[in-house]
Amino acid sequence: MVSTLNEQKITEYFKNKSILVTGSTGFLGKILVEKILRVQPDVKKIYLPVRAVDAAAAKHRVENEVVGKELFGLLREKHGDGFKSFIQEKIVPLAGDVMGEDFGIDPETLKELRLTEELEVIVNGAATTNFYERYDVALDVNVMGVKHMCNFAKKCPNLKVLLHVSTAYVAGEKQGLVEERPFDEGETLLEGTHLDINTEFRLASDLEKQLQADDDSSSKAKRKAMKDLGLARARHFGWPNTYVFTKSMGEMVLGQMQGDVPIVIVRPSIITSVQNDPLPGWIEGTRTIDTIVIGYAKQNLTYFLADLDLTMDVIPGDMVVNAIIAAIVMHASSSFEKIMAHPKPRPPAVYHVSSSLRHPVSYNVLHEAGFRYFTENPRVGPDGRPVHTHKMSFLRSIASFQLFMVLRYRLFLELLHLLSIICCGLFGLGTLYHDHACKYRFVMQLVDLYGPFALFKGCFDDVNLHKLRLTMADDHASLFNFDPKTIDWDDYFYRVHIPGVIKYLVK
Repeated sequence: MVSTLNEQKITEYFKNKSILVTGSTGFLGKILVEKILRVQPDVKKIYLPVRAVDAAAAKHRVENEVVGKELFGLLREKHGDGFKSFIQEKIVPLAGDVMGEDFGIDPETLKELRLTEELEVIVNGAATTNFYERYDVALDVNVMGVKHMCNFAKKCPNLKVLLHVSTAYVAGEKQGLVEERPFDEGETLLEGTHLDINTEFRLASDLEKQLQADDDSSSKAKRKAMKDLGLARARHFGWPNTYVFTKSMGEMVLGQMQGDVPIVIVRPSIITSVQNDPLPGWIEGTRTIDTIVIGYAKQNLTYFLADLDLTMDVIPGDMVVNAIIAAIVMHASSSFEKIMAHPKPRPPAVYHVSSSLRHPVSYNVLHEAGFRYFTENPRVGPDGRPVHTHKMSFLRSIASFQLFMVLRYRLFLELLHLLSIICCGLFGLGTLYHDHACKYRFVMQLVDLYGPFALFKGCFDDVNLHKLRLTMADDHASLFNFDPKTIDWDDYFYRVHIPGVIKYLVK
């Protein structure tokens, strides 16, 4: 095994390497692609399969949704007029779909590129992260997509490592210390239950057939039925939503199909904006914690579900990517020795990229940083005058939040409904009731889906990641730093993350 990793060894590893990255149009995927290109311009090729109808559409997506982003500004500045030709030489967009075999890539294209012979590293970052996704879609992307990826990996004789990006919250609502270990086949979070992945696919398929045969149901009702099935199955086995449930199944598939392929599973906690490298504050996609920030920014959120004393496990996106890169180099460099020493493949290596154990931060730190930031930098109203920042109130349990919603909104809704009936729908009362009722149901559903994360009381063990961290030479670790102890959380939220949310999400 590599005894020490440093900046030179890591960057040298990617020289003349061919890498395939799925999920490159996502937040983490962009950061990874940019980092490899910047630290090792002599990388051979980075193949990016994206959902597209043909090669031209794939190229357009990568140009607009990946390399065209602000994140690539430093790289663009470094190469100047040669940036476009550099990108064309190093990045190969591929029209495909992770839900299909061979990533949905055309067989002729595979043969022409000699992709299976060329690849040495695969990073699977593709996923549907919707907590309330259609069950069939979540299964296809988060589970079947992993199966297809494993089959493809087995066709690659020179593959050194397959790294799969999961989530730390496959732990569900577990309390206490959550270990870095892979799931056993059929394992669930609810005692007395056993998970059969084939059965889950069959259930989704059977429901799809029933819905297709039902001509009376609207497309919206059919989507809801499939979403509700996913949520019901997740909770039957102890997971709070469809996303983390299907990600858990994806991990099980990796264990089942591993074969001789060295597999690494990286489980980040809540990924936040880039801390340092290459663009501090850059972020895409709203995280649960950013509801607080956006609520302060717009001054339209007076109450929020959170226990300010609880640990908020967050980790900046660039640190997650640094950990991914270090894990790739460590496991790829030692894969041959591992196979020779252990004829039977070991279970996938699991890394929690998190902060709750090593350097915890409470929700209160973000709350206070947000209040201070918007007090010192108030938003300007339509009249050109500064908008006064009001502190939010927080409810510490789902039960208290539900009671609050009943007293504050539900009683008003019932009164409005009664008046609408008495007035026979006159004065627009029926429409008003319908609009407010929809908003009420939406908020209650959000609380139902996101509540377990806002009130999560687990702590992610990172002993494996710490061992990896210890292999990093201190004098060269800054470029690939993934140690949360180096973060001043208050300063990060106040000077980096909150301004980033305002700039890139609120705009």
